[in-house]
Amino acid sequence: MSPTFGIAFGGGGARGLAHIHVIEALDELGIKPVAIAGSSIGAIMGAGMASGMTGKDIHDYARSILGRRAEVASRMWRARPGTIAEAMQNGIRVSQFNVERILKAFLPEAIPETFAGLKIPLKVTATDYFGHKLAVFDDGDLHSALAASAAIPAVFRPVTRDGRLLIDGGIYNPVPFDLIEKDADIIIGVDVVGAPEEADRKQPTSVDLMFGATQLMMQSIIANKLKQCQPDILVRPAVSKYRVLDFLKIEALMSETVEIKDRLKREVEVAIERRSAKVEAKRTRTPARS
Repeated sequence: MSPTFGIAFGGGGARGLAHIHVIEALDELGIKPVAIAGSSIGAIMGAGMASGMTGKDIHDYARSILGRRAEVASRMWRARPGTIAEAMQNGIRVSQFNVERILKAFLPEAIPETFAGLKIPLKVTATDYFGHKLAVFDDGDLHSALAASAAIPAVFRPVTRDGRLLIDGGIYNPVPFDLIEKDADIIIGVDVVGAPEEADRKQPTSVDLMFGATQLMMQSIIANKLKQCQPDILVRPAVSKYRVLDFLKIEALMSETVEIKDRLKREVEVAIERRSAKVEAKRTRTPARS
């Protein structure tokens, strides 16, 4: 009997475009996960996969939008506040976009409005700001859960749901493999957080420092989590050179991270062999019943 697979897609903004290669690799291996978890951009990619989209579907859709500045500008215009009152809500916040409107303008139609419409179970993380804890959504409205998970502080406004103020799920759980560790035989974690790099040795701006500090914090969380439990496979595409909002660099990012596909395929083969050996060893140790 073939082992079942679960996959956790991590947060990382535009760096999460590399998740597409992972989905394509699993498609090519004929592997359909039985459980998916995601944080931030990973939640959005996970929702695409859970809705039944193939890696090629997601790749083509992302390229058709992000590969054309005019299309991005058009959708951003569509996501503008509907009224002056909405724009002024809670005061003027020039630097904070409404993430729910942004997602509505950019999400593919294949992603349903509710979790019930998904074909694969999905767990979406967010951070309960005033509750000081992780929030996990797996039922009800899907779009608001995705928006909350992707609400990067200082870029997007927080999302209010069920009376809670929610921000980026990656803050509390950057790669949520622990949420599905008991849901499948083999768990795959995909870490696209990256880390600050010395780019031409330029002095980082205050924005660079803010996002870089967040990366370091998230990597610290991941390192501590790995001491407690580990996924069977952990892949880390080389995405550190890209910034959190570098979505328009999709072609370069995808080209420079494509090697992750073959690497993942090899690791899946090893994981299957390792599990088969464990199952066989357990079978031979168990005395036959008379």
